[in-house]
Amino acid sequence: MAGGRPRAFDADEALDRALEVFWRQGYEGTGISDLTKAMGINPPSLYGAFGNKEELFRKVLDRYADGPARYIREAFDQPTARAVVEHLLHGAADGTTRPGCPPGCLTVQGGLAHAPGAEGVRSELATRRKAGETALRARLEQARVEGELPDDADPDGLARYFATVHQGIAVQAAGGASREQLHRTVDLAMRVWPSRAGA
Repeated sequence: MAGGRPRAFDADEALDRALEVFWRQGYEGTGISDLTKAMGINPPSLYGAFGNKEELFRKVLDRYADGPARYIREAFDQPTARAVVEHLLHGAADGTTRPGCPPGCLTVQGGLAHAPGAEGVRSELATRRKAGETALRARLEQARVEGELPDDADPDGLARYFATVHQGIAVQAAGGASREQLHRTVDLAMRVWPSRAGA
């Protein structure tokens, strides 16, 4: 008799529900009971399928990168460095104000963790943000080599600036800024784009 078997559940759907809880409440603000209730499973099933809370959060971050934040990966497919940055920032304005989703960004909201035991999560989020800035810097360096940016452009400074704007969009969205306001902010931010002499 199979009466003791836990009921089957859809792992992808459960991850989506966990994603929304973490996105809305942050890592520290989310308890196992919040997760099991949202995911429709009991604690043993959660631990068996996803590991502990931190392991689940890492899986949720991967799911977020492939879902609501896929605009980041798509940005790097753009043909020019300027288009990469514009797609990234306008994508953030749309992604952090998506109807039916919590405002802001999971990687920013989830990273507001300071209690002992959350060091691994903070480190993971910092590593992911740094990887994004590193990829942007490399693309801007390529643009300078290829002549899209002038020789005196500062890829390092530009990458840091645009990464800061990118994260700031998420903070502003979480604070109630509208999509239209954020798109206007992106347009203003793009005014620092270095122009080539005679361009």
